[in-house]
Amino acid sequence: MAKILLLGSGELGKEFVIAAQRLGQYVIAVDSYANAPAMQVAHEFAVINMLDGEALDALVAKHQPDYIVPEIEAIRTERFYEYEKQGYTVIPSAKAANYTMNRKAIRDLAAKELGLKTANYRYATSAAGLKEAVALVGMPCVVKPLMSSSGKGQSTIKTEADIHKAWTYSQEGSRGDVAEVIVEEFVHFNYEITLLTVTQRDASTLFCPPIGHRQERGDYQESWQPAAMHDAHLKEAQEMADKVTAALGGAGLWGVEFFVGDDGVYFSELSPRPHDTGMVTLAHTQNFNEFELHLRAVLGFKISEITLERVGASAVILASETSNNPTFEGIEAIASEKQCDFRLFGKPSSRPYRRMGVVVTYNTLNASVEEVTARAKELAKKVKVV
Repeated sequence: MAKILLLGSGELGKEFVIAAQRLGQYVIAVDSYANAPAMQVAHEFAVINMLDGEALDALVAKHQPDYIVPEIEAIRTERFYEYEKQGYTVIPSAKAANYTMNRKAIRDLAAKELGLKTANYRYATSAAGLKEAVALVGMPCVVKPLMSSSGKGQSTIKTEADIHKAWTYSQEGSRGDVAEVIVEEFVHFNYEITLLTVTQRDASTLFCPPIGHRQERGDYQESWQPAAMHDAHLKEAQEMADKVTAALGGAGLWGVEFFVGDDGVYFSELSPRPHDTGMVTLAHTQNFNEFELHLRAVLGFKISEITLERVGASAVILASETSNNPTFEGIEAIASEKQCDFRLFGKPSSRPYRRMGVVVTYNTLNASVEEVTARAKELAKKVKVV
């Protein structure tokens, strides 16, 4: 039995803990608030500010875990280098955690060091700097905090009047203590995908069938698998994912995001852990879901293949109001549906647009992905957070 220190205890962490429990592993779930989703299923939990380096050091020293598994961005990740020197295994690696928790580091690695095709971009550390960056990149453009998740702080600038609002919103949505933003050229793409990529210690890198997704407010609303794409574009995406994960090192599952346009594939972002769009794999679209793949890679279990078993889709259940005691209406209506399942994350509070659950639908491999996705959206609308 391995001892896993999970840093971040949201809904993705919860599914990872469930996968770990099924294989007999011991998990300590950590977050900044009590009763976070993953804490509800872990052996132990701790509530700390993970941006407090000394508190993080004390927690690692107390538990002496076999694996340190980050699940969110707001962590004092520079401490991970010291943990590796002390003999701890950081997943996927200290370098990976540091680079991918900050959009500046990962974008410069991809574009400048590895030569991957990306949108034109600049950085800004103030409202005035943002105006200068927008002038260089051009409008429309997208502004994102260097540290954020689930689309928080992200906006699109279409006119001069949007610049000040975009800066203010970016600072409200930034996680951690980094005020800087990235300003990206708006890529005219046909669709976007997540390519779940599994790096292994002593075996080859594997790729899941591509996942398509749709976003609003910078956060995913639906995802589906497989996403239809040309073989040449899929190969291009796989080669990019292989390059960037190899440069960062370590074993685990990565969510690598790409834009696909008429002129090819653009690298967008990278997460060194299970991805929210990958919740579609909870519909058993693959022989292992993304959380099981991450765990097996963490533990060093060889994964011989990833196979597509059926088509599937996911659609999020969002809250519309603020509440400290959220409940759900309409669950009975979807529980009796065929080829459908759902997860309620158990978050102790809600706020507008907070993701509180997910509906997954599925069908045979020869079924229409579009119809399966439309059904997931229809069923998710029947559930209300009250």
